[in-house]
Amino acid sequence: MTEPTYAVIGAGPSGLAAARNLQRRGIAWTGYDLADDVGGLWNIDGPRSTVYESAHLISSKRTTEFAEFPMGDEVADYPSHRELLAYFRDFADHFDLRDGFELGTEVLRAEPSDGGWDVTVRSAAGERTVRHAGVVVANGTLSQPSEPTFAGSFDGEVLHTSRYKSASVLDGARVLIIGAGNSGCDIAVDAVHHAASVDISVRRGYYFVPKYLFGKPADTLNQGKPLPPRIKQAIDRRVLRVFTGDPVRFGFPAPDYKIYESHPIVNTLILHHLGHGDIRVRRDVERLDGDGVVFTDGERGDYDVVVLATGYRLHYPFLDPALLDWSGEGSAPDLYLNVFSKQDPGLFVVGMIEATGIGWQGRYEQA
Repeated sequence: MTEPTYAVIGAGPSGLAAARNLQRRGIAWTGYDLADDVGGLWNIDGPRSTVYESAHLISSKRTTEFAEFPMGDEVADYPSHRELLAYFRDFADHFDLRDGFELGTEVLRAEPSDGGWDVTVRSAAGERTVRHAGVVVANGTLSQPSEPTFAGSFDGEVLHTSRYKSASVLDGARVLIIGAGNSGCDIAVDAVHHAASVDISVRRGYYFVPKYLFGKPADTLNQGKPLPPRIKQAIDRRVLRVFTGDPVRFGFPAPDYKIYESHPIVNTLILHHLGHGDIRVRRDVERLDGDGVVFTDGERGDYDVVVLATGYRLHYPFLDPALLDWSGEGSAPDLYLNVFSKQDPGLFVVGMIEATGIGWQGRYEQA
């Protein structure tokens, strides 16, 4: 009888990192992914992908790539989703990982049983349960939309960024984007060239980081020579004032936190368009109002489309949340080192981290 393998759930960057490290240690594994190929969310045609046509990395390739498999010089500093999908497919082929994944296969349940794990999957061949030694959860953090509810009702279309693929859907529309994270700002810049008008609703301030400083990708300037956090925050805040000025002058609230205490916005094109009057900053939403929206400052705007750039929530529907010490909505699992379940020694999570500069190499090191 063959020894049971470890199950790797997900074939995106984290799943590939997990599979590669199991392979390096000589530990047998079997991977599962709902899509028809590796790449995770970077496969724009995948059933759970949330990338859009204009999506690029917001960190440069040198701070994001796997160290043992650098991206080629022909790849752009900030690759598109197409280049990234090709990179992950090349990674899988180079290390002979692809055949270890059962693609087009959805994990329905993963349950501990008699010292091992029973994983129930569904594919075109039907549903079956497979015995595994343990489970590595690597299904990503950016697939399940977080959609807030608002008072009132709206007559037009409400669209979460998870369903946004191309700015052509905004042609001729009066657009309100709620949320000024990186996706919200990307879509605002896209919309300028298609929509009749573009507003962006914010409830807090942001730091805007240029992709290039002194002719180099901004995140490579201090690479390998980390400064103490307080010193880096003080220096970088002054540098940003020189290169981007104060976003408050465009209508953004002043940030009530220090830089890097939350993700900065790696997009200065939005400041360009704000300066040209192509985009207008609005306050937080108070309520939806038929053919428009009322904001917390009492102003009102008329809109045809509201885009919810309101982020994502963690989503592990195939696991009992108690195994992750997880209460669910609005919280994160309580794992040792953000990897190890405290409830079962055979359950691990790779990729449930967000930190400046972590890249895919950080997930690889988790694995």
